[in-house]
Amino acid sequence: MPTLTIYKRELSSYFSQPTAYAIIVIFLFLATGLSFSFGKFMTIGDASLEWSFFFWHPWIYMLLAPAVGMKLWADEHRTGTIELLGTFPISTWSAILGKYLAAATVWLVALLMTFPIWITVNYLGDPDNGALISGYIASFLVCCTFLAITLLVSACTRDQVVCLIVSVAICVLMVLCGYDDFTRELSKAVSPGVVQAIVTIGVWDHFSSLNRGLMRLQDIIWFSSIILVCLLGTSAILSAKRA
Repeated sequence: MPTLTIYKRELSSYFSQPTAYAIIVIFLFLATGLSFSFGKFMTIGDASLEWSFFFWHPWIYMLLAPAVGMKLWADEHRTGTIELLGTFPISTWSAILGKYLAAATVWLVALLMTFPIWITVNYLGDPDNGALISGYIASFLVCCTFLAITLLVSACTRDQVVCLIVSVAICVLMVLCGYDDFTRELSKAVSPGVVQAIVTIGVWDHFSSLNRGLMRLQDIIWFSSIILVCLLGTSAILSAKRA
């Protein structure tokens, strides 16, 4: 299966180089460090991990997720292998899905490596594990959304640094657009209608509801739609270049 072949190749390239290991270590350091410092995990006794742990994930992903995805197509453009890939009997969608799923797997591994904090919460208290699972799903969906955005940007440029800067800027904007402190200040300068329109493009509202254990269908659809649009956009750009 072409998708599986591309997936294995990309995943192997991540773990055969320091990239995946560095991202995982940095993520674990930031996620646990922020939880025990600014999140005051031990002080407030947040058994749900909503504010002490999961709250920090979008802020971490908006900087680190593009670092994983920036090479997906930019590197193919730079080395010229994208033209070689076009001569293989592999559909554009197979290549896109294989690359995207490999990058998502790296982040899934990083997220699963935070299992000690789950064990700690269950040892110290009596949390709602259903809500914790919902929090992990919310975290992973935010990460996958940022990866899809980076994948789309990567298809537009051969420069990884440009891809990283543009992707981080977009991800930062999507995090800030739904953040209460940001929208509160924004409401002083623009009308409520404009503020509401800006909030709808942010991840925070959808992430927060899932983080609280509310598995709303509209949130799943929102994340899925953003990811699908980015994948379709990537396919359109690559198909145009192959033509």
